[in-house]
This record gives sequence, structure tokens and C-alpha cells, in this order.
Amino acid sequence: MMLRAARAAGPLLRLSGAGAVGERIRGGVPSTPAVFTRGFFDFFKKGEKEAAEDAEAKAKAKARLSDEMSRGYFEDISEIRKNGGKIAVATKVIIPEDAAVKFPDLPLESPGGRTLRLPLVASPLEDSSPEAGATVVPDASLVCLSFRASSQKMAESWSLPFLDAFGAAGEVQAYEVSFIDSWLLSSSPVRRAFLKVTRKSNNPQRHVVYAFGDHYDFRKELQIVNLLTGYIYLVDRLGRIRWQGFGTATQEELSSLTTCTSILLDEK
Repeated sequence: MMLRAARAAGPLLRLSGAGAVGERIRGGVPSTPAVFTRGFFDFFKKGEKEAAEDAEAKAKAKARLSDEMSRGYFEDISEIRKNGGKIAVATKVIIPEDAAVKFPDLPLESPGGRTLRLPLVASPLEDSSPEAGATVVPDASLVCLSFRASSQKMAESWSLPFLDAFGAAGEVQAYEVSFIDSWLLSSSPVRRAFLKVTRKSNNPQRHVVYAFGDHYDFRKELQIVNLLTGYIYLVDRLGRIRWQGFGTATQEELSSLTTCTSILLDEK
């Protein structure tokens, strides 16, 4: 009986040995079913990741829609009528270095076709005599943001006195930024045509520039809500916001801007 069992087990043992040899010949590569199973689970995990990313994107889109629907044009115009664009009082003293926040990254285009990116930030190794052709980072930049045409005059009420006061020193720059969120004007061929007919500045220290496309995240970083008023920022050579104003400049606010700019220029 044991002899019959041994004879019956012989083919199975030989088959098992052949399989082991086959595994050694293949270098230990798993069998086809194992490869298929692992590939299936990898595909399943990839699908789970894509589904999670899609859900996150939908949640962000829903949050944005809710945020923008909570405040519309009529709320903005009502606020402007009440305060004339002064949604807050301008900073009276310079913001200390350790409390200052960085101005968000903002790509821009000029009417001449030149592109630039704010804020301009000086390298820690930059000396006082930059090489020819290198971008000169001003010691102080006044960045004036206009989201609607109605606030462009507000921007000028800050930038022109600022340059009158400090332009001769050559250490400052003023940027009047207009935001264009129309998808049509933001398209490449229309954008180029638009830039050719827009207003230009003859003052090399006054830059009239444009930001195209969606800037929702940029506005959220600066907590900008009302798009009908102007937002003014004094930025140092390291890209930090050191002073802030709103709407149309008053004489008192221009005085505080002048004082803070003088302090900032003395910091270098």
C-alpha cells in the first residue's frame, strides 16, 4: 500500500520540482496570476487617489462658489457709497520686519510686451552695484491694485505723490496694477492686441501693468473682498508688505506713507 502511495506521489513531486526549477530559471519572477493581482491593486489604488483628488477639487470649487455668492456687486457698491472706498484706515506706522508678511507672487505684463513678476526680491548676496542688464530691485515699491476701472484714479492718487516725493532719489518704483479677469481679453491673441492700445507711462519709475486671468487665490491671500476700491501696498526689497492703504489718498494718509517710506529707505 505504501508502495502504491509512493508511485502516485511521484508525478506530483516531479511536477513540483519542475516548478521550482522554473522559478529559479525565471529568477524568482512571480507567476502570471500574481502579477495580474498586484497590477489590479495598483490600478485600484491609483483610482482611489484620483477620486480623492477629484473630491478635493470639487470641495474647493464649492467653497469658492459659496464664498463669491455670499457677496456680490450690490454689496460692494453699497459699501463704497457709505465710505467712499475707505474700507479701512491706512497704516499710520511702518509694519515691523518680523511682523510683515510677504506680498503674494503676481505675474504681470506691460503694454510694451515685457513680462515681470512681483514682488521684486533682492538676493541676500546682491551688492550695491548690480551687473549691467540685471534687474534692479528698488529699496521701496508702491504697488497699487485696481480690480475695476473705477479704482484706477484711486491708484494714481497714491502713486503720483509718492514719485514726486521720492522719485528723484531713484530708489523707488510705483506699480499700477489693473486686473483683467475676462477670459476673452485674457486669451493670447486678444491680450496682445489689448496691450498695444492700453495706456502707457513715460516715467521709467512708474509702471502701468496688467494681470490677466483668475486671481481668486491671490485675493484670498491679501483678504481682498470689495473689488470696487483700490488697495495700496508699500513693499520692501525683500518682498514684504510694510504699509497698506485703501481707496483715494487723503493728505494725512500721504503724510504717513511718506514717513514710512523714509524709514524704509533708511533701513537698507
